[in-house]
Amino acid sequence: MTPLERLYTECGQSPWLDNLTRGYLRDGTLARMVADGIRGVTANPTIFTKAIVGSTDYGEQFAELTAAGWSLEDAYWQLVVDDMTAALAVLRPTFDASGGTDGFVSIEVAPDLAHDAQATLVAARALHKRIAAPNLFVKIPATAEGVPAIRTMIAEGRSVNITLIFSLARYEQVIEAYLSGLEAVAARGGDLARVRSVASFFVSRVDTEVDRRLDAVGTPEALALRGRAAIAQAKLAYRLFRERFAGERWQRLAALGARPQRPLWASTSTKNPAYPDTRYVDDLIGPDTVNTLPEVTIAAFTDHGTLARTIDSEVDDAAEVMRRLATVGVDMDDVGSALEEQGVAGFRASYQQVLAALAAKTDQLSRR
Repeated sequence: MTPLERLYTECGQSPWLDNLTRGYLRDGTLARMVADGIRGVTANPTIFTKAIVGSTDYGEQFAELTAAGWSLEDAYWQLVVDDMTAALAVLRPTFDASGGTDGFVSIEVAPDLAHDAQATLVAARALHKRIAAPNLFVKIPATAEGVPAIRTMIAEGRSVNITLIFSLARYEQVIEAYLSGLEAVAARGGDLARVRSVASFFVSRVDTEVDRRLDAVGTPEALALRGRAAIAQAKLAYRLFRERFAGERWQRLAALGARPQRPLWASTSTKNPAYPDTRYVDDLIGPDTVNTLPEVTIAAFTDHGTLARTIDSEVDDAAEVMRRLATVGVDMDDVGSALEEQGVAGFRASYQQVLAALAAKTDQLSRR
């Protein structure tokens, strides 16, 4: 049994791949990774930009689309949808075998829509209709405008991956959107068992931003907290998950077939080389969670990761870290807001980059 398989069977955590390329679909790499224990796939505008711009795998299809009169954006989305459709087929056996718990592939709405709730809804519905696979997750960012869109999508019985969560305050809003959406499904007699969701809580970027602020403070008390914020906040997020998916309100929904919205740990590659390369896996292992991993982190964990339940250990210490951060002047809600803005801006920049690259390709084709 591989370490990834053991992560799931012994610890209850589902390892997903945080990447998707056409090359992986054509040469069987994704299928082999699934055979080794990968149980889902996440992608985002940056991942698709790297895949399309960084390879020649899409050139022939793009040329055919532009020759047929497709616009740049429509051609881009067709490239993405075709990759998604192929990946969904690879993961469908996992979806079926797990009873719909795993086997999902995630596609994100256009990042330009992150602050437009109505446009997000239109785009998310269109993607669900266009791809129409039971193991599809449409990703909606957890911006202030995204939260009501999340609630509406859940109320319509659609499965979503909520992305770009950086703070406990926003995570609590996301959980509430999920629960109230499920209650709307129940009120109209819908099938709650068909609605699935994960809440993608970003991790390593939190340490990057908090460490920057701690360095600016510069006191011994501040510097002693470097590298501790992300894990501490994730542990408190897991505690919040356990609290909210318990009690009478949740039990009423669970009795009707509802499934909990699992926390998904995202941004789990180690950005600071001073920190262990498996830090954001080893310290976040626990049942009813997902960890979406880039290839380098998968390789590191497979080689020397530690298999042990850690997500709900030392939670009191995690709360103390949050208290001490506030004492030295680090506002974690402000950190979350700053990272949310950076995340949206980064995805938007990637989206514009791929469109610019496709425009340049169109010019090349037109001069032939």
